Amino acid sequence: MRTHPTLGRTLVLGAVVLLAASACGSGSSDTDSAGASTADDGTKQVNVYGADGNMNNGLGEDFADSPGALAGMRGTVLLTDIGPEFRERLLGVDPSLTNFNTAAETYDAVVIASLAAQLAGSNEATVWGPYVNGVTFGGEACTTFAECSEVVAGGGNPDYDGVNGPLAFTDPGEPSVASFAIESFTEDGTIDEDAREFVQAGDIDDAATDEGPAPAAPGTTGAPLVIGSLTPQTGSLAYQGPQQIAALTLAVTDVNAAGGVLGNPVQLNTGDSGDASTDTATQTADRLLQQGANVIVGASSSGVTLTVIDAVTQAGVAMISPASTSDRLTDYADNGLFFRTVPPDTLQARALADLIGGDGNNTVGILALNDPYGTGLADNTAADLISDGLDEDSIRSLVYDPTAANFDSEVSQMVEFNPDAILVIGFEETSRIIEGLNAQGIGPQR
Repeated sequence: MRTHPTLGRTLVLGAVVLLAASACGSGSSDTDSAGASTADDGTKQVNVYGADGNMNNGLGEDFADSPGALAGMRGTVLLTDIGPEFRERLLGVDPSLTNFNTAAETYDAVVIASLAAQLAGSNEATVWGPYVNGVTFGGEACTTFAECSEVVAGGGNPDYDGVNGPLAFTDPGEPSVASFAIESFTEDGTIDEDAREFVQAGDIDDAATDEGPAPAAPGTTGAPLVIGSLTPQTGSLAYQGPQQIAALTLAVTDVNAAGGVLGNPVQLNTGDSGDASTDTATQTADRLLQQGANVIVGASSSGVTLTVIDAVTQAGVAMISPASTSDRLTDYADNGLFFRTVPPDTLQARALADLIGGDGNNTVGILALNDPYGTGLADNTAADLISDGLDEDSIRSLVYDPTAANFDSEVSQMVEFNPDAILVIGFEETSRIIEGLNAQGIGPQR
């Protein structure tokens, strides 16, 4: 059974206060009143944090031969408590799945687009785009496409509370509230699911109020809705690909089992997004447009989304991203055709600042990859830490090139700064950064 999020930042802070009781690290260190940790030999132990780009089992696989290398690392991940039923359904599509983050967001993207098209009585995104926000708030609550379709068939407006919870989109078409998991690594480098804690950020009062135009007559039929996907099957976010493809497949199956959209089965064409270092996404987007896509679910990387968003939306096709979080996308000139089922970095930054501040850290170093996701999340987290009372001089942010041969300079600068905490915002290159931090005695290894 899916657990709906409890809304409001007050509960976030309360959850973090509870989490602070078990500060970052294992039993081999003590935490002083200022939040800094002290190892058994009396040296300072730096608390290391990550974010959703690196807080996953893929990072642990890079340290399979180094037990304890990640044992003190904690961080936030965009993750909803999806419950065992949805997880089992995904495993029914792909039994090899080990990661599930972004699956709920992907599934909900398909359902929202399908409902909006049925309400509009058209598969054209320029027609159904104005209905998208209203699908997520107001009206009659429903939790599946089948339930929501009955609402539409009765002439009503559905309020879809899906796998990802009550999304309640804001005017720009993104969630007003979000669920995050506080994750931690075990001694063997895997995510400790037993220690996982869910917290919330955002305010449902920020949701839009315009539910969109009057709906088309119930039972309106039309041309099939064609869904394309920009899914990371290669590149730095490839670990998200399998669960996204499983979620796409499951969502389309569910929509079609409930009668499809506009009297026709929904069609799905998938494609690889690669990452921002290649032109894979551009090639895939061109192919999907040629195949008649009305909406493209993706991309995951904010940098990739920004690469293709103009070509897609200017063609009159919608994009719904299950993972692009850069706040640059909030006010992007997208012809009203870009939406996302994940919140902007401003909400994850709030969750990160609460976690880091709740652990009592007084000085914070930030290492962020140089792309819209990395720099945006770093800037917003620093701003939130300052608004919470940290002095600006107590925070040092460094932006790095993820393709660099090494990160010796950035690690050396962190050693010199000697902070209580280091936040690493990155993808697969994080493993090399952690190796450098551990080698200098300021990493997560205890």
